[in-house]
Order: sequence, then structure tokens, then C-alpha cells
Amino acid sequence: MSVFEAMMLVCFGFSWPMAIYKTLTAKSHGGKSTAFSALILLGYLAGMAHKVVNDFNWVFYLYLINTLMVGFDLVMTMIYQHREKEK
Repeated sequence: MSVFEAMMLVCFGFSWPMAIYKTLTAKSHGGKSTAFSALILLGYLAGMAHKVVNDFNWVFYLYLINTLMVGFDLVMTMIYQHREKEK
């Protein structure tokens, strides 16, 4: 288990609720890139896969929490982008 990996995930984990809050309150995608969010999501999924295959420990759950938050933000961003295109 890497303490630095855990620290990175905790730091990133604190930023996602703020991004989600901004998306939900603005009810707009706010210029967010879905491709960028999808790449971050892919990176978290790769980290989870590594933990399952090579080094399963509690850090897996930090990846899982971050993955869920990024996924939720990505879905909300896509919904708001779709609504804005319809207008």
C-alpha cells in the first residue's frame, strides 16, 4: 500500500464534491469537457483493476468512491449539455 497513492486519492476525492455541487447548482455543464472526465474515470477504473489484480487493500475503496463521484458528475454534465443543446 502506498501512502502517497492514498493521499492523492483523498485530495482528488475532496475536489469532486465541489465540482458536483457546482454542476447541480448551476444546472449547466459550465464548459466541462466530457472527454476529460471520461479519461479521469478510465484512470480510476485502471487503478481499481490494478488493486484487484495485484495489490488489493483499502485504497481500492478510495478509487471506488472517486469513480462513483466522477461518474455521477459526468452523467450530470452530459444531461445538462443535452438540455442546453435542445434550447
